[in-house]
Amino acid sequence: MTRFSSNLFCASAVTVAMMGSSVALAAPSGTVAFLMPDQASTRYEQHDFPGFKAAMGKLCPDCKVIYQNANGDVALQQQQFNSVITQGAKVIVLDPVDSTSAASLVHIAQGQGIKVIAYDRPIPSIPADYYVSFDNAGIGKAIAQSLVQHLQDKKVPTDKGGVLEVNGSPTDAAAGLIRDGIHAGLKDSGYKTLAEYDTPEWAPPKAQQWVSGQITRFGKDIVGVVAANDGTAGGTIAAFKAAGVNPVPPVTGNDATLAALQLIIAGDQYNTISKPSEIVAAAAAKVAVSFLSGQPPKAEMQLYKTPSQLFTPAVVTSKNLKAEIIDKGIVKASELCTGRYAEDCKKLGIMK
Repeated sequence: MTRFSSNLFCASAVTVAMMGSSVALAAPSGTVAFLMPDQASTRYEQHDFPGFKAAMGKLCPDCKVIYQNANGDVALQQQQFNSVITQGAKVIVLDPVDSTSAASLVHIAQGQGIKVIAYDRPIPSIPADYYVSFDNAGIGKAIAQSLVQHLQDKKVPTDKGGVLEVNGSPTDAAAGLIRDGIHAGLKDSGYKTLAEYDTPEWAPPKAQQWVSGQITRFGKDIVGVVAANDGTAGGTIAAFKAAGVNPVPPVTGNDATLAALQLIIAGDQYNTISKPSEIVAAAAAKVAVSFLSGQPPKAEMQLYKTPSQLFTPAVVTSKNLKAEIIDKGIVKASELCTGRYAEDCKKLGIMK
């Protein structure tokens, strides 16, 4: 299985910690907004915002934090953006619903001296003041290569059938990066792509509907599915289950949601990506406090002409789920191994 080096991940975390050490001494104050794109994924409510709020509480106790979620609505996010400016936000952490439309928001903010930190999803058409994320292109390539290796290990022939590709939202630049990475991961594999789909709003029901159509179209020729996140993976798996396909062909994912981890334990999903959102959220908080302190953070790289910091996550399968998720304290075994998952957890050595 292809996976990223945990050493690189740790190195990135150390860099953030070093950057934050000087920030904490400044003891600034001000209003910071944290604007997230949707609720199709549970990560924003359960991990990103709690992580950001906790980090801000430590780094800037006198700062005010405003949180809004646009629920997949571009117009609503524009309203929220204007609202936090009216409320005095000096730094806005923005995960855009639509990466193209977000360019006008960045222009408005910067015209008023307000710093914009692009979060998770880049804003390609205009430089933000900073960009913090995981390496999305690397994620796409990793999940695709992991699937390819699995198919090769199972001696699945390359001359019969192929894979489906379920991408993320067409308005999300990060989804585009993941898609590009998937293409790179599949390019020299020998397995052809039967069809691919950009899932509007990353919505699992729309992924399920499309995959259902492809099952009717290709049937047993589908040897695997590269799904860009756990939500689209869940929709994919539901489509196969509804069609009576058992076992489900190997399906990839991304985000290490609780539901996806349980699907991996049950053998219905092949892999996911462990990227603790709290780490990126804490990094964004440190960048925000740097701006409030008048000490613009340094960056070792640029993406879309924006100073950037990208974290390197790990691919997770049933083989290393315990080591990557349980042993690192990301999720407790007691949370995963409930009900019908208990017996499979025992088989995988997650619980005794």
